[in-house]
Amino acid sequence: MNNKIINVGQKDLPLFCPTKKENLFSSHPRVFLDITKTGVVSCPYCGATYKLK
Repeated sequence: MNNKIINVGQKDLPLFCPTKKENLFSSHPRVFLDITKTGVVSCPYCGATYKLK
């Protein structure tokens, strides 16, 4: 699992993981994440945590 925290803003919505900035070798199926309810969400595949600014 991944422990990195990635800050995202309104311009990054709708949020999906892996993002366009991630390396292709570590990619997994694209999953859309609902960050608007709590402001924080983790990817179920890689564990990356996204935080809304």
